[in-house]
Amino acid sequence: MAALARQNGNRQVIRVAPVPEPSEFNERARQRGKAWLEENAGASRPRDYWSPFREILADGCQHRCSYTAMYTTDGTIDHFRSWKYHPELAYEWKNYRYAGEWLNKVKRDREVLDPHEVGDGWFEILLPSLQLVATDTVPDEFRSIVLQTMKHLRLVDDERVLKQRRQWYNMYEQGALTLDGLSRVAPLIAIAVEKQLAMK
Repeated sequence: MAALARQNGNRQVIRVAPVPEPSEFNERARQRGKAWLEENAGASRPRDYWSPFREILADGCQHRCSYTAMYTTDGTIDHFRSWKYHPELAYEWKNYRYAGEWLNKVKRDREVLDPHEVGDGWFEILLPSLQLVATDTVPDEFRSIVLQTMKHLRLVDDERVLKQRRQWYNMYEQGALTLDGLSRVAPLIAIAVEKQLAMK
């Protein structure tokens, strides 16, 4: 649930920054979507006008899932506030997050922490288990939603997310990825590696 940045030569975890709205989104998605909603009140699912903008969102997120903080090849546009409870946000760019396909399906309409609100250092990967933990830097007012998110999205030790973490970590261990390369595809793992190296 984070991106990696360099400031003053040091790595640190930062929140997922919102991606600027594409210039054509209003005409091609928002306005068409609003017209569709007016004509299809009570529909079980909204018509998809957002997918043509998936690559723009992916590029803005460096192709990393906003929830796992790892590079994904099957990313989709997640409606952060679900269609079920917030149909008025179905065609709002500000409501979109880039997410791995399986995780988007797991999330569904659950209430979770907005990746845009994640603070520096809130999450940490433990080595060698590769499990995710919330750190003591999580503010008290966010602690409940953070833990709820980790549980609902199965971010701690679900085999699907562990498989991804193992893949990137093993590539680093085998020399197929440099530490800088690891930081681009799995920044939380890169930070864990740096912490481990500093202790040697």
